[in-house]
Amino acid sequence: MPETAEREPLVQASKNAGFTLIEIMAVVLIIGLLSTIVGVSIFAQVDKGRITAASVQISNLESVLELYRMDNAHYPTTEQGLDALVNEPSDARNFPPGGYLQKRRIPEDPWGNPYEYEQPGQNNDHSFDLWSYGSDGEPGGEGVDADIGNWLADGENS
Repeated sequence: MPETAEREPLVQASKNAGFTLIEIMAVVLIIGLLSTIVGVSIFAQVDKGRITAASVQISNLESVLELYRMDNAHYPTTEQGLDALVNEPSDARNFPPGGYLQKRRIPEDPWGNPYEYEQPGQNNDHSFDLWSYGSDGEPGGEGVDADIGNWLADGENS
């Protein structure tokens, strides 16, 4: 009988050790909620980064278009578009070997869509309009779907 008395506390301790199913489910639920909150805030930062990247690319393309204008005394026409920066148009006066863009490639916006170009612009009638339609690829929109153009102030692009 002394052996049974010694085993009884071990059996009792093993019944109380560990977690119940409800406790485990509660922990999993809390972890899921925290992951959702963190995920939403991370995706918001990704969208904000893409908007900033589009604004920077538009600014860089504006600089390149100014170089084109200085070399050729005019901006590319709407029909020539941004392609005039990598392929020499027939009316070009002083086109540099290799074009105006590295790798002779016109960049796409951060959502994989082409930038839009119009000369003369509807918003910049003495120069050109250069814009991205945002994440939805459609005119207009709000937030990440809003158009990002060279005629908008930085605060208006987001």
